[in-house]
Amino acid sequence: MAIAKISEISATSTKSFEDAIQQGITRATKTLRNVKSVWIKEQHVRVENGHLSEYQVNMMVTFVLED
Repeated sequence: MAIAKISEISATSTKSFEDAIQQGITRATKTLRNVKSVWIKEQHVRVENGHLSEYQVNMMVTFVLED
């Protein structure tokens, strides 16, 4: 039987939501082993001087605990 844990992280990008998601996953897998899925909980954009400046995602990362 596998036991999983969920960790919430936030990632940003000046390019796109997809890039923010990829950066978050890349960073999470540097310290978390057995990452199995990611659920995008929230998406936000930052605006500066009337222009979109940054994409942000809050994601739930699910990983399986080792024995």
